[in-house]
Amino acid sequence: MSKMEATGNWIGGVRCRRWGWVAAALFSVLIATAVIPRRAFFFRISKQACELADSRKYTGIVEDCACGYETVDSLNKEVLHPILQELVATPFFRYFKVKLWCDCPFWPDDGMCRLRDCSVCECPDNEFPEPFKKPFAGLSADDLICQEGKPEAVVDRTLDRKAFRGWVEIDNPWTNDDETDNAEMTYVNLQLNPERYTGYVGPSARRIWDAIYTENCPRYSSGEICPEKRVLYKLISGLHASISVHIASDYLLDEATNMWGQNLELLYERVLRFPDRVRNLYFTFLFVLRAATKAADYLEQAEYSTGNPDEDLKTQSLVRQLVYNPELQAACPVPYDEAKLWQGESSPELKQQIQKQFRNISALMDCVGCEKCRLWGKLQVLGLGTALKILFSVNGQNHLNQPLQLQRNEVIALVNLLNRLSESVNFVREVGPSAENIMERRPSRKTPL
Repeated sequence: MSKMEATGNWIGGVRCRRWGWVAAALFSVLIATAVIPRRAFFFRISKQACELADSRKYTGIVEDCACGYETVDSLNKEVLHPILQELVATPFFRYFKVKLWCDCPFWPDDGMCRLRDCSVCECPDNEFPEPFKKPFAGLSADDLICQEGKPEAVVDRTLDRKAFRGWVEIDNPWTNDDETDNAEMTYVNLQLNPERYTGYVGPSARRIWDAIYTENCPRYSSGEICPEKRVLYKLISGLHASISVHIASDYLLDEATNMWGQNLELLYERVLRFPDRVRNLYFTFLFVLRAATKAADYLEQAEYSTGNPDEDLKTQSLVRQLVYNPELQAACPVPYDEAKLWQGESSPELKQQIQKQFRNISALMDCVGCEKCRLWGKLQVLGLGTALKILFSVNGQNHLNQPLQLQRNEVIALVNLLNRLSESVNFVREVGPSAENIMERRPSRKTPL
């Protein structure tokens, strides 16, 4: 019995003219389906997949953090993601100062990009805000007021309430670039240079990640590594997962027609198929979020001057909404507890070792053979380095009592990184369950002989 005959028997007694309406509707659906390109058909989500999309795979508390997956998803969707999206579009956070052309300190740069999307559109001098062109006014030693009574063995959870004393020229000890060297810096409008698929693939791209994981951030087995090294690994893994999510969410599906869209297969193969990568993505998001909230007083008092008073007031208001958000403070007041680290006798030496490893990772960004990938790599590694600087306030000699000082570029990198992670978490929440259902229900592919 055909599907139409079965439907007819179940309904029973309907008039023939109603069958004409049903047939017309079915015919319309078949016509609409037929005109969808075969390549794009893969990216449609079936009704059955949608029905299963609500079954949550990640529940409970995010490992090493103080918030649950459901709480993170809800806060990010309803509160954090909308604020961050608006914040990174403001003139202050839109422009990033970066050295795009540096020699790779480890090997000759032989990376090649196939697409024009690999190149970066630099800002002409008359585009970026006038205050950005002025030299920083450094602080005198008298302004560096230390916090008293903080035992060196304990990680300080607070920052000086009179935190912001003006943007300063100060190098970040966690990163390789000399942020005080303006000679080869150029400003880039991040809104015009989105993080997406660029065609940067092959041995050159793999060599970057191989060097990061093998030489500076080795994979670990549970219980076989100290907590501090595990944190470094999870941060890099989470950042790697986020980058893969952004590539998959904005992918060149057909170069001939310049058709862009979501590559669910890539999302599954690079991220979703490995639950630890998804967990590390959430961990990295909460780690960076904790850095932003710990520096709340500093960020709230900072000067977001771009020469546009209305936009600058809007920026400051959005920053306050982010770092002092009542919903965030109620549901997840301490996203990550940094006080658990650096408790052993060898903590000073361990900090210097991990700091050196992270600086090496930062230096590897100069070896990325794709200009746009190098831009986002440098920005996000600087953002992570800024988060580490805020949470651990060290300069390699275990000086925990120094007040926080941030460069303007570090704050721009931190907020843009937080937005990138927020977007990735949101995309995995929205698309992940359906993508997993589609990919896992596919017939297994036979390996060619």
